[in-house]
Amino acid sequence: MWAYESVFYQIYPLGFCGAPFENDGKEESRILKVIDWIPHIKKLGANAIYFSPVFDSDTHGYNTRDYRKIDCRLGTNEDFAKVCKELHENGIKVVLDGVFNHVGRGFWAFQDVLKNRENSPYKDWFHINFGGNSNYNDGLWYEGWEGHFDLVKLNLNNPQVVDHILECITNWVKEFDIDGLRLDVAYCLDKNFLKRLRQHCDWLKQDFVLIGELLHGDYAQWVNPEMLHSCTNYECYKGLYSSFNCMNMFEICHSLKNQFGPENWCRYRGMHLLCFVDNHDVSRIASQLTNERHLPLIYGMLFGMPGIPCVYYGSEWGTKANKSEGDPALRVSFEKPEWNDLTELISKMAEAHKNSKALCYGSIKIPVLTNKQCIIEREFEGERVLVAINADDQPFTAHFDAGCGQAEELLTGTIHDFGGGSELKLKEARSFGDLSENAEYDEAKNEQAILESKINELELLISNATVVEDDDISVNEIGVGSIIKIKDIELDEIEDLQIVGSTESDPDNGKISDESPIGKAALKHKVGDIFEAETPAGLLKFEVIDISK
Repeated sequence: MWAYESVFYQIYPLGFCGAPFENDGKEESRILKVIDWIPHIKKLGANAIYFSPVFDSDTHGYNTRDYRKIDCRLGTNEDFAKVCKELHENGIKVVLDGVFNHVGRGFWAFQDVLKNRENSPYKDWFHINFGGNSNYNDGLWYEGWEGHFDLVKLNLNNPQVVDHILECITNWVKEFDIDGLRLDVAYCLDKNFLKRLRQHCDWLKQDFVLIGELLHGDYAQWVNPEMLHSCTNYECYKGLYSSFNCMNMFEICHSLKNQFGPENWCRYRGMHLLCFVDNHDVSRIASQLTNERHLPLIYGMLFGMPGIPCVYYGSEWGTKANKSEGDPALRVSFEKPEWNDLTELISKMAEAHKNSKALCYGSIKIPVLTNKQCIIEREFEGERVLVAINADDQPFTAHFDAGCGQAEELLTGTIHDFGGGSELKLKEARSFGDLSENAEYDEAKNEQAILESKINELELLISNATVVEDDDISVNEIGVGSIIKIKDIELDEIEDLQIVGSTESDPDNGKISDESPIGKAALKHKVGDIFEAETPAGLLKFEVIDISK
């Protein structure tokens, strides 16, 4: 699959092209702007573009009016076909946003329902109660996505709806020669629909990739041979920036080992999840990091970890924007692309990633791990790559068994000598590949280095550890060590959890870190209290049912 060896570049077209937020009905060929950016995208090293919604919509693109036509604010179908042709001629694949869970109120079939009510041939395309009412005072009730009446939920159990969607996708391939879809809110989509979609797309075009937007849950329920090829790795998204902001590399490395480690219980071995440090829904990473000098390092982690790296337009040169400023602030138009030291580094990382089977397909080990440093080892069919991160404000010399004497630094082309330890300079992400054998390498020194590394790691763990005695655990309010029952108020579901330290975190077994969004928000609350937690899935509200130890 081509996607597994690719670097993605995400563009939010309506924002990128400077289109008005409201659909004004005026046709303007703004989408052609993408062609002007192709040299930049190629230079950056991206070989695939993921376009957020491009089809006719009410406002932001996710409230579709018609799957069959490009939004007039972006231009015509012919304009977009020209863009796709230019991208393909430059070796860049095209992936579109498939928004199939819901449509906008302006969707042609829903407009017919509003006009003709029970007599509409499309009344069963949606979940409608003609005896109710909506926030828009339509004289009928309908299901909206997560209660948003501007997002009308489609009935994906209706064969006519499914057939319409599949017909539109077929036309997208014919008109634009697209190479795949990113499925909006894939966690909401009916799984039988996903299976039908996969079958159709496999028939439609070879290596047609399906990537789902998943926020939580067991990704393997959706990513499998019957449904999706990949999904968004939100599990690691928070861990990436939090590890740098808290100076705790254990957080992200624990997640990576939990997801992709060598043990049979690791959940996503062999999967190629879409990895990112920001996108159109979250704060720009330059605003999320407390130390801007960590920007090169977090991208080093992004390109070094298992998965498909995706860069959001504008973030490659360090653009800032905070989610608190509203979605439009995250989706702005730039007159032209910029190029600076960060962009240059990302371009080198992108090329290294695409050209390395170890980085695309390799296993993962972590031979060096401290609060401020880590070295990640990736291996595939004899090729090994080491990704070294130093988040400290001081140089760090790593002593570990590299299994060889020398390696080529992938980002500089120079030779790195592992003898005497590997110095990680300030704010530097380094990649060592093509590790060569050295018969003269001192095995005794290797063994000593391994022991020293393990000793250092244990010392750091001990120095940062806090012993929580059973007698110290309160049953009156939530603290570290507490066993709690909490109810998700929206879903009316009860969860049993234990609040633990970050190094003991094991979400699969109900142990969540006191630094996690839910764990942090729960602290100090008592039985009967209601608290809110800001998570990748949005703002969640919980009630404390019980506290024990």
